[in-house]
Amino acid sequence: MAGKFEVYKDKAGEFRFRLKAGNGEAILVSEGYKTKASCLNGIASVQKNGADAARFEKKVAKNGKHHFSLKSANHQVIGTSEMYESESAMNNGIASVQRNSASTGVDDKTE
Repeated sequence: MAGKFEVYKDKAGEFRFRLKAGNGEAILVSEGYKTKASCLNGIASVQKNGADAARFEKKVAKNGKHHFSLKSANHQVIGTSEMYESESAMNNGIASVQRNSASTGVDDKTE
């Protein structure tokens, strides 16, 4: 099963997206957007930048957990990952984003 994007509204009324892997697990989440059009532009940016390994910024939190951000060409954060226990698990998350980012499937939960 291929990955897909899920668009939803958060508690503050902003639009957000999640990129879900084929198993349904969220592998990348966006910031909040004021409009659905901006949120869809964010998805297009993931589709454009997600396959490029240079667009991923790897980080280690103060608690020692690993996470990453996907950035656009202008260095804006498009989406962030969950926290991972190990660097290898984080690298697997990045690989999953790279595999699934070209997905054109969008599940709109706002309608």
